[in-house]
Amino acid sequence: MPFRLHSNRIFEMPAGKLKASFDKLLERVVEAAKDHYGDRLVTVAVFGSVGRRSQRHDSDVDLLLICDHLPSGRMRRIADFQMVEDRVSPFLASLERQGIFTCLSPILKTPAEVERGGLIFLDMLEDARLLYDRDDFFRHFLDRLRSRLRKLGARRIWRGNAWYWDLKPDFKPGDIFEL
Repeated sequence: MPFRLHSNRIFEMPAGKLKASFDKLLERVVEAAKDHYGDRLVTVAVFGSVGRRSQRHDSDVDLLLICDHLPSGRMRRIADFQMVEDRVSPFLASLERQGIFTCLSPILKTPAEVERGGLIFLDMLEDARLLYDRDDFFRHFLDRLRSRLRKLGARRIWRGNAWYWDLKPDFKPGDIFEL
């Protein structure tokens, strides 16, 4: 059972209630993202432990937001996302009073940046939950990536609670391949 020692008090919460609390948070995040980004919003996905539904009371919420016309630069994008975070901060505070100490950890990309790829998307192949996906943009991207990995013979290998990717098991020195 998840617990956290905080101010000399131990908070315990059944796993089902913990998942339900994170689900409510995700609903609020999607609503706030739709309101803030409007027609520019393409995708909201959650990945990591919350995406796998194996979150703990202190798990962060790994988010991917894909939007048209984002500001250039990571800091400007995070500053822009602050409007979403401000909107859900009262709910985050209520979760903390219940013993859930979480925060939002967004990655913000444009559709063109997603199409260029990146290793972060490997972590999303099996774990991402699409909360909003206009025209199935990200689902199609992940399907194409899965197909490419199958052709390469790639596989995700688990070692305890961690994993790594063997992207091309028949790789030989000098081989060049693309995902």
